[in-house]
Amino acid sequence: MQQLSIFLENAKGRLAEVLNILTELNVNIRALSLADTKDYGVLRIIVDQPEQIAFKLRERECVVALAPVWALKIPDRSGGLAEVLNKLVQEGVVVEYMYAFVEKENEQAQVVLRVRDEKVMEQAMAKL
Repeated sequence: MQQLSIFLENAKGRLAEVLNILTELNVNIRALSLADTKDYGVLRIIVDQPEQIAFKLRERECVVALAPVWALKIPDRSGGLAEVLNKLVQEGVVVEYMYAFVEKENEQAQVVLRVRDEKVMEQAMAKL
């Protein structure tokens, strides 16, 4: 799946401004992560039709990048994430970053992973 990374200046109201644009575009955010440094932030989001949304955001002068990520379903219990990550590490997967959320109705966690090498991840997923 593709993730949108939207680069934001660390300025009052900038996050709200981008979220308002997404609302105007009728975008339903499925997952998000916000990271910051002193000068800027990165809003990472999972949405339907990411390529089209990226194009529309660029038309509104937003700085956007698309990146491949993996969404994994993990049992929502103690140790569930560690078990999956341990298996991935054994297969040589290097995780660059991740974020997660929980689906209460299915009692599963969803973990979004960005990995260093897509081919290594594909091979690891075939073995899981």
